[in-house]
Amino acid sequence: MVNWKALDNVPVLLYILALKTLLLCLAFAGVKIYQTKKQEEALKRQQAEKRRLAQQAQELIDGKKED
Repeated sequence: MVNWKALDNVPVLLYILALKTLLLCLAFAGVKIYQTKKQEEALKRQQAEKRRLAQQAQELIDGKKED
């Protein structure tokens, strides 16, 4: 025998499930955005360090040529 009163709560449960799914998706998207920004910042720092080292090396080479 089916308890029909229990079926009254099904729409509410579906809304809760949809809300939970939406929140999880937003949370994962937020984490992905955070990780991407963090990786981009690390890449920019690495490129800046390479440019700085290349500039120092070029200055040393130029200084040797002048001597």
